[in-house]
Amino acid sequence: MMTIRRFEEEAARNYAKGKIGGFLHLYIGQEAIAVAAADALEDRDYIFQTYRDHGIALARGMSPEAAMAELFGKDTGCSRGLGGSMHYFDVERGFLGGWAIVGGHLALAAGTAFKSKYAGEDRVTICFFGDGSTNIGGFHEALSLAGLWKLPVVFVCENNQYAMGTPLERTSPLKDLSVKAQGYGMAGDRCEGHDVEVVQERLAEAVERARNGGGPTFVEILTYRFRGHSMSDPAKYRTRTELEQRKQQDPLGVVRERLMGIGVDENTLDDVDLEVDAEIEEAVRFADESEPAREDVMMSSVLSPEADS
Repeated sequence: MMTIRRFEEEAARNYAKGKIGGFLHLYIGQEAIAVAAADALEDRDYIFQTYRDHGIALARGMSPEAAMAELFGKDTGCSRGLGGSMHYFDVERGFLGGWAIVGGHLALAAGTAFKSKYAGEDRVTICFFGDGSTNIGGFHEALSLAGLWKLPVVFVCENNQYAMGTPLERTSPLKDLSVKAQGYGMAGDRCEGHDVEVVQERLAEAVERARNGGGPTFVEILTYRFRGHSMSDPAKYRTRTELEQRKQQDPLGVVRERLMGIGVDENTLDDVDLEVDAEIEEAVRFADESEPAREDVMMSSVLSPEADS
């Protein structure tokens, strides 16, 4: 969790320096969800995420070097510097992308789950999305088919209270989004997202259900992002008081207090922080010194080569 937090803080710093282009959506405040999900899954499972994708990629095992180099637009990045912040990809780890179109990737997640069931594979797909996605047509189509065919998929709504800058009460007639699961014939669950142990327990239950043939689950996790929607968002739609109240449940603070409560020495935790600082510093150095993305890679991968006439 500390690795994700420090990575995101350094990403913000380098964005301000002009070393990162395009959009940058930070995961600060939501780290417990990514770490819990990575622990609940097996290596063979599939993951889909939104454009706020750095956290789950790192939790899944992507190196901070490859992650930071992608932000810097370098050839050593996870997508060879061609995707940037919103389009991480790591096939080896089953991370099948950060996706920029709101709600557009849910149908793809249903597709991989269908493939797993059809081929008799012991694989579960987990798909993350925000509360704003629950009003998109693709949400309905994906959950409808997943429920009908009992697909091995877990749909996770990371409800961080705002669809960009619009609060949930202005976009949904429901406060409890998990009840939508009933309309698709699947299990529904809802939990707070600041306690990594609670989130791990609830996601592990949903993953086990999917793996054992019990069908899909729609899980709403209540969380909060401490920064704006993206680096271009000053987040003036919420008060300073609201933000400070939310920070009282900072996932890193919660787990640190719990570890100290069971006897872990504070100096030990401080040493971990220092190790993470050094790791992220090295990731920035690596990204800085790597070669830029190459045109020939773009021409052979992003574009389909012309067939010989």
